[in-house]
Amino acid sequence: MLDPSSSEEESDEGLEGERRDVPGAAGGGGSPRAPAPAREGRRDAPRPGSPSPSVLSEGRDEPERRRDEEQERRVRLQLYVFVVRCIAYPFNAKQPTDMARRQQKLNKQQLQLLKERFQAFLNGETQIVADEAFCNAVRSYYEVFLKSDRVARMVQSGGCSANDFREVFKKNIEKRVRSLPEIDGLSKETVLSSWIAKYDAIYRGEEDLCKQPNRMTLSAVSELILSKEQLYEMFQQILGVKKLEHQLLYNACQLDNADEQAAQIRRELDGRLQVAEKMAKERRFPKFIAKEMETMYIEELRSSVNLLMANLESLPVSKGGPEFKLQKLKRSQNSAFLDLGDENEIQLSKSDVVLSFTLEIVIMEVQGLKSVAPNRIVYCTMEVEGGEKLQTDQAEASRPQWGTQGDFTTTHPRPVVKVKLFTESTGVLALEDKELGRVILYPTSNSSKSAELHRMIVPKNSQDSDLKIKLAVRMDKPPHMKHSGYLYALGQKVWKRWKKRYFVLVQVSQYTFAMCSYREKKSEPQELMQLEGYTVDYTDPHPGLQGGHMFFNAVKEGDTVIFASDDEQDRVLWVQAMYRATGQSYKPIPVLQTQKLNPKGGALHADAQLYADRFQKQGMDEFISANPCKLDHAFLFRLLQRQTLDHRLNDSYSCLGWFSPGQVFVLDEYCARYGVRGCHRHLCYLTELMEHSENGAVIDPTLLHYSFAFCASHVHGNRPDGIGTVSVEEKERFEEIKERLSSLLENQISHFRYCFPFGRPEGALKATLSLLERVLMKDIATPVPAEEVKKVVRKCLEKAALINYTRLTEYAKIEGPAEKETETMNQATPARKLEEVLHLAELCIEVLQQNEEHHAEAFAWWPDLLAEHAEKFWSLFTVDMDTALEAQPQDSWDSFPLFQLLNNFLRNDTLLCNGKFHKHLQEIFVPLVVRYVDLMESSIAQSIHRGFEQETWQPVKNIANSLPNVALPKVPSLPLNLPQIPSFSTPSWMASLNESTNGSATSEDLFWKLDALQMFVCDLHWPEQEFAHHLEQRLKLMASDMIEACVKRTRTTFELKLQKASKTTDLRLPASVCTMFNVLVDARKQSTKLCALDGGQEQQYHSKIDDLIDNTVKDIISLLVSKFVSVLEGVLSKLSRYDEGTFFSSILSFTVKAAAKYVDVPKPGMDLADTYIMFVRQNQDILREKVNEEMYIEKLFDQWYSNSMKVICVWLADRLDIQLHIYQLKTLIKIVKKTYRDFRLQGVLEGTLNSKTYDTLHRRLTVEEATASVSEGGGLQGITMKDSDEEEEG
Repeated sequence: MLDPSSSEEESDEGLEGERRDVPGAAGGGGSPRAPAPAREGRRDAPRPGSPSPSVLSEGRDEPERRRDEEQERRVRLQLYVFVVRCIAYPFNAKQPTDMARRQQKLNKQQLQLLKERFQAFLNGETQIVADEAFCNAVRSYYEVFLKSDRVARMVQSGGCSANDFREVFKKNIEKRVRSLPEIDGLSKETVLSSWIAKYDAIYRGEEDLCKQPNRMTLSAVSELILSKEQLYEMFQQILGVKKLEHQLLYNACQLDNADEQAAQIRRELDGRLQVAEKMAKERRFPKFIAKEMETMYIEELRSSVNLLMANLESLPVSKGGPEFKLQKLKRSQNSAFLDLGDENEIQLSKSDVVLSFTLEIVIMEVQGLKSVAPNRIVYCTMEVEGGEKLQTDQAEASRPQWGTQGDFTTTHPRPVVKVKLFTESTGVLALEDKELGRVILYPTSNSSKSAELHRMIVPKNSQDSDLKIKLAVRMDKPPHMKHSGYLYALGQKVWKRWKKRYFVLVQVSQYTFAMCSYREKKSEPQELMQLEGYTVDYTDPHPGLQGGHMFFNAVKEGDTVIFASDDEQDRVLWVQAMYRATGQSYKPIPVLQTQKLNPKGGALHADAQLYADRFQKQGMDEFISANPCKLDHAFLFRLLQRQTLDHRLNDSYSCLGWFSPGQVFVLDEYCARYGVRGCHRHLCYLTELMEHSENGAVIDPTLLHYSFAFCASHVHGNRPDGIGTVSVEEKERFEEIKERLSSLLENQISHFRYCFPFGRPEGALKATLSLLERVLMKDIATPVPAEEVKKVVRKCLEKAALINYTRLTEYAKIEGPAEKETETMNQATPARKLEEVLHLAELCIEVLQQNEEHHAEAFAWWPDLLAEHAEKFWSLFTVDMDTALEAQPQDSWDSFPLFQLLNNFLRNDTLLCNGKFHKHLQEIFVPLVVRYVDLMESSIAQSIHRGFEQETWQPVKNIANSLPNVALPKVPSLPLNLPQIPSFSTPSWMASLNESTNGSATSEDLFWKLDALQMFVCDLHWPEQEFAHHLEQRLKLMASDMIEACVKRTRTTFELKLQKASKTTDLRLPASVCTMFNVLVDARKQSTKLCALDGGQEQQYHSKIDDLIDNTVKDIISLLVSKFVSVLEGVLSKLSRYDEGTFFSSILSFTVKAAAKYVDVPKPGMDLADTYIMFVRQNQDILREKVNEEMYIEKLFDQWYSNSMKVICVWLADRLDIQLHIYQLKTLIKIVKKTYRDFRLQGVLEGTLNSKTYDTLHRRLTVEEATASVSEGGGLQGITMKDSDEEEEG
């Protein structure tokens, strides 16, 4: 390193030492350097020379490690020097205010606490009131998201924030709330807001509500705009610099001195121009991809430096001070700044350096005032010559104290201040007050600011010979006035006479300084000299010049100006100020005057002082005085960016690789100030980001995309930052990074479920796919063919399917168990295997649903690829499924739920429906379904046969509750147990049967089985239309056949039952007959549902069974009516005994008349009529109560009434020529009238009741009644065909 006391000529000798400390030549400055080694461990740490063989011992590692650590510390300290200079005086970059605000990251402890809080809510241990829907949403969120191992890994990687958790919950509940029914007066937006508020309450927890916000740490405010002190502290942490080291560097670098920092920048920029000129002269260029880029490279270096000069010059001279009109300097692109000739300079006029000063004059008190009586009034006036005059308050002469301040402004660097003391005149004729004394001061900006006593000039013959005034004069120093004081000067063009003058060093702009000499009471300088191009240095005394002891000079080609001050300290201050103003690279070193004054012992004392200074600075001088132009800033920046990124990824924010505003500002400023190429910056950034991503960190692909696009644009000559030169190293590194990035992106897409769990970070997967397409481009202009991108994505998704399924099976504990567990698996029962596969199928469906929900949007460009991924995923599941199904026993139906689960998912996915796996699934289950239907058909057929043979025809009630639990009977002809109907929901048609008497057990069992079988097949939702139609058709035809058999067996049994019934009025329909009737009614109802099919032949087949049922019902009604009519015929046959002219009639009439004289003989025929009427009424009630179909009852009653009337009418027609016996007449009248009324009450229509037959019958009986009334003389005893409410009710 450069020794602080070395001269400019000695700096070249120390250069090799510098390069050993910080390896590599000036990459950013333009000189060639060796390519950076590949990153392995501490790749950037330079290693010392090879040790001698004698050092190869066990103790070698420790000293070498210490040397490496010390070397690292030195590099970091050197880097920190450059960083703090960027922070102290930035002139290129600002802290960005438009960056996205990063969220606080979650750690593992917070995740565990969050799980506990949500678990407490679900257990009801919190005070948060919630409805069942919200609890279900929270439970789903807890089970699926919070407990997911993918979320735990994401939290561990530092890429998960509280906002991510909230957004996932919000997305989840939005779907749930949309599916809720509408509620009047409560919008779904209100429900969403309420649920989010409750989520926030659960997330915060009850104890957090009482916590007071703590003071924000540095990492917590890193997202804000930071102050310089905060930036210093941040980069101390980043580079591992101790606080003491920072304080030493801060003071030594004079970071609080803006002039020193601006001067340092000017020296650096001048040095960079010199390096460029040297490179152009020696033709030592980096290796570029084209030879013509070498000249372009020099132009770029010069242009970048000139841009920095313009940026520096555009800054105000001093922050907070007045801004001067900036002088724009004309610079040649082909010459260094220091080589500008006089003809290119813009000469300053005297008006350009006019200064403005503020003076504060404070008058405290007057001492030694004796000439005035104590009670007299005195006061003071003050003025700056050429300005206004001010006066203090009045005071008594006994206490002349004021403390009054007067403020003045002036443009005189050497103003004259006059203060006078007055007393009020008491004379009548006095026009002015009497002056007691005055003092004249000549303050400068360097004068003392404290109050001092000054002797006043008093009038002649005044008694106040020792009159003094205590006052303070404070003259400020304008921001652009860099130094001032008295000097002796002698020059060739200005100050041609050696004399003492008052000089002021004025800064007009960042690059324009002037040395001005002023006289008293003058605003403009008497003479001035622009310092551009001058070099200031210490010199020995000039014997021929009288005045001044400490000499220094300013030298320029063709001009030398000699200066001298009265003391050493003043000379040092002047040289330092002029050194900063000239921008010279050489730093003046003071000649120790003690060596000349004390040649014997002075040298030892000087060396001791020098070493003491070095010790005091803790060896920091080498870092401060290092020439930035001779260091490898490409290497240093790579180290700085890597350390900054490591620090950023470990702070409390989920940054995803994005720097904070303060970090971006420092890195931007460093690159601009020290010439770090943009391509190099982004190549290093890409390397670091990819390395972190490969190690599990979550990196925003947008960030990778931006840096990659920048580098690609640069390498292909598109000049994203205006740089047109491309080095061979940059191109080689870019190609290497491109290949590495492509592999990284393909790996992330293959692991998309784990790299981007639940779609987090938001939009990251979509950005990754977009970046992959960008990486696959051959250049920046030609888009990559869509098929090529699709091919790569397809390959990634194929890998993803294997990865996802492998991890899923590991999670389900099906694959990869221990050896003992393997044995257990092999010996597992078929039911256990099927249960595990069913669980695995549920997990597979959940995975694909999550893919659709969270990742499908990213793959929207290639929906067919996502379908192929799902097919590949299912193909892996097929192996496990087939193995489990093969292990199932023959004719086992437990696998149907697996088909239903998979089919219900697949058929609702347009891309997977009837896909490869779906068809395979159908191929497996088609034989099972067919076999199941075959066996069920045989079972039902045999149950019909056996059931009707053993049928008791007792009505069955509440069949919906009893039958589904009844096992199907075993069929002897089949060597197996018949399949059991799965437990389905109760058929809808059974709901009305629970409250009424139904058909027989056999018929109801039949209908239930047919309906359950059809419901089972319907619930399969068979996806292939042809087979589904075949199944439906077969089941409908089966139902038709079964119902037909049931109807025929029922009719046969009905006829047999009816034939055995009584033919007298004692006949009461048994319940079994009504049950048979109900069986037909139910068959008619069920055929509509069980046998109906749309289409030609099927519809005809359904019509056949309907016709059969209808015809059977008609036949049964006819049989019943015939039975009832036969009873009536029996009654009429009994009445026939009383026909006129028969032997039996004469005997009965005589017997009745003879017996009536002695006893009360009952009226013949009334018992018979009453018995028949009771028969009719009771059978009507039985039918009405036990038969369920009203329509059939009405038909039955219509036919019964009509046939009854016909039978009576025929019977009367046979007796047209015979007068009815009185008893026949009375019986018939009662039967006819009661029958008419009863059937009318049962709902028989008037048209049927008042038929022609009835009219004929009514007229005949009326005539017979009239005849009997005449002949018998009222023998009817009140029985008449006339309607009367008073007639006897038998």
